[in-house]
Formats: sequence, C-alpha cells, structure tokens
Amino acid sequence: MLRNAFSSRLRIVPRYAHTHWRRTLATPVSDEDKKPRKSTTPLRRSASASLPIRANPTPTRSSIQTVFTLATAERYLLSRMRNHPEPIPHSQNSMNHGKEGEIFVFANGSFVCWGLEEEAAQKFALDVIGRVPGLEVGSLKAPETEELEFVVDPIETTRLQGDLIILGKSPPLNEVVPPTTYPSMVFPEETLFARYSFSQALSRSTSLSALEVALDEYLSSMALLPHSLAKTGKPGMGRNELVKKLGELMKFRQGLNLNRENFSDVPDFYWTEPELEKYFNSVSQALDVKIRADSVNEKITYAAEAQSVLRQLLTESSTHSMELVIIALIAVEVVIALIRDGPELWEIFTGHPVAEKKQIE
Repeated sequence: MLRNAFSSRLRIVPRYAHTHWRRTLATPVSDEDKKPRKSTTPLRRSASASLPIRANPTPTRSSIQTVFTLATAERYLLSRMRNHPEPIPHSQNSMNHGKEGEIFVFANGSFVCWGLEEEAAQKFALDVIGRVPGLEVGSLKAPETEELEFVVDPIETTRLQGDLIILGKSPPLNEVVPPTTYPSMVFPEETLFARYSFSQALSRSTSLSALEVALDEYLSSMALLPHSLAKTGKPGMGRNELVKKLGELMKFRQGLNLNRENFSDVPDFYWTEPELEKYFNSVSQALDVKIRADSVNEKITYAAEAQSVLRQLLTESSTHSMELVIIALIAVEVVIALIRDGPELWEIFTGHPVAEKKQIE
C-alpha cells in the first residue's frame, strides 16, 4: 500500500481486474465530448431510489462521497507497479486538500478511487501510473470515466440503492480467505471485498466505454467504403490500409470476447461468493454492461461483413495482378520464340524457304 501525493491510499488488486489511462488526462473534457449513453442507463434512471438515503441523514451515516473510475489504457501490467518503488513525494497533498481515500488498480487499464474527486484521480494517473515504466499497454486517445457516490453506515446493509452505494453490514465470506493483517484503511475493513466487487464492476463498465469509443471511430473510418464501392467499384484505400483495417477489427473481437476477463461473464472469483457476486452484478446491470457488450458485438458483426468485402477485394486485386503478370510473361515468351524460331515457322507454314544469306567466300 502506498500513500500518494494527496494522501490517498493505493490498493493494488490481483489478477481479477482490467482497464487503462493515458497521459493527456489533464486535458479537460468538454461538455460536447461527454457521452449521453451513460445518462440513460438504469442506474441514472433509478436515481430516485436513493433519495430516501440522501434526504434523511442519520448519526451513524457518513457524508456522501465520490467513487470515481478512470480508464487510461487497454491494460496494465500490474507486476511493474508491484516492483516499482513509491514514485510520489509526500510534500504534494494539495490536490485533494489532505483528504484520504482508497484506490483500486485493475489490470484492465483502469483504477477506481473511493473518497477522491476527479482532479485527484487525474493527479494519481499522472504522478503514479505515468511514472511506472511499461505499466500501460495501449494507452487510450482520451481517458474514460464513470462516477458514483457512496455513504458508510454500519447499521445498514451493504448494497447499491439507486445510484448510491451503501457500505454497511456484509455477511461472512464462504471461501475467500482475507489476509491475516491489513494495512491501515480509510473505510471499514469489513467492507473491503464489497468495495472491491463494486470497483471491479465499475472498472469493467469504464473499460467497455473505451472499447465502444474506439469501435465507433473505426466504423466512422469505414463509413465511406460502401459509397466508394457503389460509385467507383473500388474501396478508396490502398492495400496496406485495408490490411490494417482487418487487423483493427480482429483486435476489437479479441478485446471484447477473447481476453481472460470478457464483458459477458461473471469473473471466477465470485463463483463461491454469492454475496460479492450480487454486489458485482448490481452495478453491472445498473450500467447496462451486458446490453452494451451485446451491442458492441452486433457492431463488430456488421464490421465483419465489411471485413469480408475487404478480404474479397484484396483477393481479387491480388488475383488480377497475378493474371497480368502471367499474361506479360507469356507475351515476352512469345516474342522471344518468334525472334528465335521465326524463319523455321515461316517455312513450315508457307512452304517457302527463307532466302539464305550469302555466304562469304
């Protein structure tokens, strides 16, 4: 566990995770760049369900705090972070005004901040994630974010209510064995695995958002292909560019369905822990993760049809080129044969001998 510049606490999560960040993250995101799809998820539509908790504070309930998720890359190599010394000096703690929080870092290229605001998350990405060599794999063009809120109330049951996470009482675990000793924590120790479960679902949603954005950009780049084919009979791009487009689509399929942790399945970690699985599923369903993953798959299927057309065009282009080469070779061979065997052929076909050259006496 590391203490970062703004006095938050870093928790590195094992192999169950995944998401990523990019160093342009200090650039503010304009209102035009914000994606409206998140505002239409069931989580946002059911926000009214959290009003009873928000409107009726109790002596046992903490203030409402932020859970902020940031994705900066396709994946993180967490071993690089575990083996790297603490990269942040203690002297800089103005970013979050000395407030403490916890950060879960996932191998899918994202991290989830509990009790910290967006500015602090960006600071962490620049000063911690950005300082570990080789940690980020496939940095995103722009970071993806997701934000929720939570309260701590020991007399309530841990759950997601509307758009508010409540950290309270949690049943004992079945098979997961907690560490014998914990580092000091900002939030209740008994809710550690609940926070992890909520965090993993949030990180998966944010990682999926990054994939959605990249796929939309890919489809936009291919949008003129049908028009070009209909108008000119040609794809309007070179062979190398076509091959690159094929590779991009294969990469999308791999990222969505073939990675160790895809977007459709519940991680193995929760198979023996139904309560933790419930926490994970509650956020996943609220953020439409499965529906969005299915939508991405449908878009990939459409793109695969375009890929089939591209592959056919490449094959036809290659075949046509080979035919031209063969025709040219045959023509050259015919010309050589005529030059070499022309007199004999003339005598055979006409019956007239070719005038012999005068011999030099």
